Amino acid sequence: MLTVNTADATLDSGARSNGTGAVVLRGEIGATATSRIEDVETVWRDLTASSIESPGQSYDFIRLWVANRQVPQAEQLYVVGRIDGEPVALLPLHRKRVHGLPVLTWFPGANAGCYAPIADYDRLAALGPEGRCRLWTAMTGQLSGADLVYLRSIPVAVGGHEGLFDELGATLAVETLYRSHYASWEECDRLQRSKSRRKHDRQQGDRLAAMGEVSFEELRNGGDTDCAIEVMFRQRSARFKAMGIRDTFVHDRLIDFYHDAARAGSGIDVRLHVLRLNGDIVAVRYNIVHNDRMFCLISSMSDDPAIQNGSPGKQCLLRVMQTVFDEGISVFDMGSGFTDEKRHWCNVQAPLRQHYIGLTLQGAVIVKAHRVFQQTRAAIKANPQLKAAVRGLRQLFDRVTGSAGPAAAEKSE
Repeated sequence: MLTVNTADATLDSGARSNGTGAVVLRGEIGATATSRIEDVETVWRDLTASSIESPGQSYDFIRLWVANRQVPQAEQLYVVGRIDGEPVALLPLHRKRVHGLPVLTWFPGANAGCYAPIADYDRLAALGPEGRCRLWTAMTGQLSGADLVYLRSIPVAVGGHEGLFDELGATLAVETLYRSHYASWEECDRLQRSKSRRKHDRQQGDRLAAMGEVSFEELRNGGDTDCAIEVMFRQRSARFKAMGIRDTFVHDRLIDFYHDAARAGSGIDVRLHVLRLNGDIVAVRYNIVHNDRMFCLISSMSDDPAIQNGSPGKQCLLRVMQTVFDEGISVFDMGSGFTDEKRHWCNVQAPLRQHYIGLTLQGAVIVKAHRVFQQTRAAIKANPQLKAAVRGLRQLFDRVTGSAGPAAAEKSE
């Protein structure tokens, strides 16, 4: 079933100065909405031909996600914003119930480092704040069947422009995205590694090599990826269990999606970086490439304490850094959340914000409550004692209710 609506807001035609000397474009603004992803394929591919900020902006990634997760067409919504009939922005949204409340949000959850509206960012910048406000208003005016819109993890700056989404609802800054941006491995090595850091990496490498033969390889779509992916998720599960963290990949049955994405013909450029010791996989990194950008979605390493002494995860990442920049990658996105590997390798920090739009009175109340929840959650994550206490309570709840076990996974589907 195809549902299309149209809203128009006419601005001054032509162009005018915004008072700072910059030229602000004006034109007729319109918006259309459909529940069929195929209807927006051409627009989507055109808007993302040069680059994307996240795999969540990839048409093929979301197309596969919708198919793999069997998202009903009635729960899909794709809104296109136009200026003088030309597409300039696209919002792909999933209408679903969260704790019983109808919400419009991105299709994947925390499966990519960030998300953002798909757009011609130069034209968005040329619109100016007033024009962007009217564009977002026209687009969100097409939204229905939910109390609120929740758009997580949107970068403050995209495409060389800042503040392009300032007018898209209420915002809350809670996360940071980490990226490595280098012209070559030589530049990366010179800027990121001190003499002591190189010595430390070499010592770790020597400890791993003392255990046997170490090899590194890159697997691409259609290759022998199944074994590497299965090992990766087993290693992740062991890590989650040791840390007392809910294994979302198992609980939400996401593993098949990552297998499907790595198959030939998926449309998604998957690169698996695999480190082996005596032929056995001891570390894996699951990456997606779009043009000159690479996004790491998942990484893992062996849970064997003896092997961990050789830091296989860090050794795998070192080999990735030594190869990808000289193979045409200029931006390596390592996702949000601070870790040692990001401290060692990332030279770009991009603030992320949550965006909220209340569509009903109840939605406006929920927005206020969720903003307080997010602020509280960020404060807890920043406090080791509070973080440990909350994790302990969650583990106790899971044990008492069985909500993290195999039976719960069956029910969640």
